[in-house]
Amino acid sequence: MNDAYIYDALRTPRGKGRSSGALHAITPVSLAAQALSALRERNGFDPALIDDVGMGVVMPIGEQGSDLPRTAVLAAGYGDTVPVYQVNRYCVSALDAVNQVAGTIMAGQTDAAIGGGVESMSRVAIGSDGGAIYVEPAVTRNFIYMPNGVAADLIATREGLTRAQVDAYSAESQRRAAHARAQGYFKPSIIPVRNVNGEIVLEDDEAIRPGTTLEGLAGLAPAFAGIGEQGFDAVALQSYPALERIRHVHTSGSSSAIVDGAAAVLVGSKSFGERTGLKPRARIRGYASIGSEPNLNLGGPVPVTHKLLARTGLSISDIDLFEVNEAFAVVPMQYMRAFGILSDRLNVNGGAIAMGHPLGATGAMLLGTLLDELERRDLRRGLVTLCAAAGQATATIIERI
Repeated sequence: MNDAYIYDALRTPRGKGRSSGALHAITPVSLAAQALSALRERNGFDPALIDDVGMGVVMPIGEQGSDLPRTAVLAAGYGDTVPVYQVNRYCVSALDAVNQVAGTIMAGQTDAAIGGGVESMSRVAIGSDGGAIYVEPAVTRNFIYMPNGVAADLIATREGLTRAQVDAYSAESQRRAAHARAQGYFKPSIIPVRNVNGEIVLEDDEAIRPGTTLEGLAGLAPAFAGIGEQGFDAVALQSYPALERIRHVHTSGSSSAIVDGAAAVLVGSKSFGERTGLKPRARIRGYASIGSEPNLNLGGPVPVTHKLLARTGLSISDIDLFEVNEAFAVVPMQYMRAFGILSDRLNVNGGAIAMGHPLGATGAMLLGTLLDELERRDLRRGLVTLCAAAGQATATIIERI
């Protein structure tokens, strides 16, 4: 099997996912095209050498429909010859896109490809694609499924995590992200986003709240108690009768922010680097995906990590840094407990609670953040993992060259 090398990874800053956000006026096609253009300009490769492009798009309708990445590749000036597809496995889509193009390189079927993703949540709202699992009760007659926020509170209840602990984690995510931004840790991977006039509209992540305090977080109302009262708490208790009640501990301050953004990762074989003169930054050691209980649909990062470690022959102690998507605070908190990981190895520059979670792009963004931090600290291996709705998860291990 061939090695699949990461030659570069970059992203846009994350813009607040509302009409007042800096990126609201930028279409999703433009966000993706700007990321692809910057990747080409920074590395100077001939687009004709790119065998495939895969990008995650979680709400693939309206402005984000019709194989958006193909339009973006054409808009980015890659020419007519580059084939493109889009991926939707909810929140893991961009990481899956990177893994899929890496897999074709490992199999010797492609020589160079780009994986990434885009999501403009201010323009194409979350949930706007509908879906039978959300709107047709008959579909879920034979299995239990609940909204992600209630599932987060269910996991927190089962883990015995308190509101104070969840708030403390969330405040630390904000502090770390604000520090990393101030120190320029994200700069190596961030490209400025420009409007149609070529003017820069955003250079840094917009959603970070440096003034976040524990007192402020404590004043926020539970975000999912109302949904739980609609019947989902009863469903959870029916599945887990040992629990007396569901403690709703997650708020808007301990859940991932809604944002816009795009990311792109250049992956290639050894011969691609030799022909282009590009130096690989890391290799993809392995990846894995799993399905798990839909009722606990945020708990997948733990079993998918076990699967990936077994597949690669590595142990948790072989991993220097972890990026675990902060869809909700409970996800990385449960992960640290499960593997006995200290917080100084996980999400060291904050996460989606502070910076936001542009659904179709986040996995590729986290991969780039992980690679930059491994290089900054001169460490060797990192693991990135995300949960996804309906009980799914993906994980990838990278290893610096």
